[in-house]
Amino acid sequence: MASRLGNTHTHAAEWLFLRTTLLRGLLPPHFLGISRTRLGVCGWILFSLSVLLMIITFPISIWMCLKIIKEYERAVVFRLGRIQADKARGPGLILVLPCIDVFVKVDLRTVTCNIPPQEILTRDSVTTQVDGVVYYRIHSAVSAVANVNDVHQATFLLAQTTLRNVLGTQTLSQILAGREEIAHSIQTLLDDATELWGIRVARVEIKDVRIPVQLQRSMAAEAEATREARAKVLAAEGEMNASKSLKSASMVLAESPIALQLRYLQTLATVATEKNSTIVFPLPMNILEGIGDVSHNNHKKVANRS
Repeated sequence: MASRLGNTHTHAAEWLFLRTTLLRGLLPPHFLGISRTRLGVCGWILFSLSVLLMIITFPISIWMCLKIIKEYERAVVFRLGRIQADKARGPGLILVLPCIDVFVKVDLRTVTCNIPPQEILTRDSVTTQVDGVVYYRIHSAVSAVANVNDVHQATFLLAQTTLRNVLGTQTLSQILAGREEIAHSIQTLLDDATELWGIRVARVEIKDVRIPVQLQRSMAAEAEATREARAKVLAAEGEMNASKSLKSASMVLAESPIALQLRYLQTLATVATEKNSTIVFPLPMNILEGIGDVSHNNHKKVANRS
């Protein structure tokens, strides 16, 4: 029971604090647009005269006071300079009183903001030009009208500044390799900064990164040299592996003389298959060994005679 009473007193205190804040006009900026004060005596008099004027001129005034708001639009109505509610009106028909009401249409569709090429000095002292595109939309028409003069121009300039600030802390290799991460960080910063303006950033994309021609040539030469060095290393490794395989094969052939003859016959079959016009006469290996021995003996006899 005591806890319930304590919660009741707490809620009552919070409601009293909120009511006092509303009455004193101490709301934070994102609550701007809520009508915190009443019209007053003069306001009610002007309101009554406006309604009376609309009734007197009814056939004509109905066409002037009824406004059509499209599905993708919202209307922020000012009555005697004060916004009437914390939520914009529309879509559909709205009633605007003559002489005391003024309304502003706000488009809620997604806007494409094309950021022109920005000259940026990266962290590794490389000058480059980067352009991008930002997609955003207005989710609070009241905040977009009441909190900033020109919401689209403000978002455009803020996107340019944020792009330069974020890319200035990255190296050139990080910009080229991590575009998605950089775009996501820019989107987060823009979304936090434009929340009070009623803007919601949907997507940020980095379109192109332009590098000076001299730097492009240097990077191409460096990449080519790296590829050549890698190719030479791979070729050397291949030669080493081939020499090891040949050494192993020679050891196997030396242990078995029949294997050498089989390899000889296999080579003849391969040559006959690839070059049919070539006629090969195979000879037994012992004949070749005999010819070698005869020639060796003849050389010895000639040497002894001399």
